[in-house]
Amino acid sequence: MLEIGMKGKAQTIVTEDNTAKAFCSGALDVFATPAMLALMEETCWKMIQPELGEGEGSVGTKANISHDRASAIGHTITCEATLTEIDRRRLVFEVTCFDGDNIIGKGTHERFIINNEKFLKKNN
Repeated sequence: MLEIGMKGKAQTIVTEDNTAKAFCSGALDVFATPAMLALMEETCWKMIQPELGEGEGSVGTKANISHDRASAIGHTITCEATLTEIDRRRLVFEVTCFDGDNIIGKGTHERFIINNEKFLKKNN
């Protein structure tokens, strides 16, 4: 059952594959903003997926985030998410990413619960 206050956590390690240079979002070998957003989305959908009905999933629809601090290759990035709002099929999360004890990014992320089969048919 989805409940306000649910929490989730996910981690990744900064590698050459998730740097700004690799994502073409910059020229440096530091954790890319698009990679941070992907980690935030992953944290949220994996947290709620076990609570959804059979054949249901979720899609990301909005993000309002800041990326405030760089992280070098080899650093471990942790994302923590909290479900803060449930409005029928719309879910809102507070997300924060850490490099050790330092906050590197934060914001909100919104997802919608969908029927996977109907969604795929509609979008083919």
